[in-house]
Amino acid sequence: MSELKEQFEKAAVAVKSLSERPDDNTMLQLYALYKQGSTGDVQGSRPGFFDFVAAAKYEAWEKLAGMSEEEAQKQYIELVTKLGATL
Repeated sequence: MSELKEQFEKAAVAVKSLSERPDDNTMLQLYALYKQGSTGDVQGSRPGFFDFVAAAKYEAWEKLAGMSEEEAQKQYIELVTKLGATL
């Protein structure tokens, strides 16, 4: 396993133990970076209009289309660290 992938997985665990829940925009950014870093470009169809949370998550992930998984992992690690999590 690469060092980046290992740090990414540690960040994914560490983010769950933050002392404060990040604001909604930061949560969407975390979600999108995690999905892009673990899965790649957005998959599946856009959720229905009235499923606001799922639609917001889909759109946040969709905006990262074309970003490499490695770059998404680096940005995710940076954001989690900036939020105060220790890896």
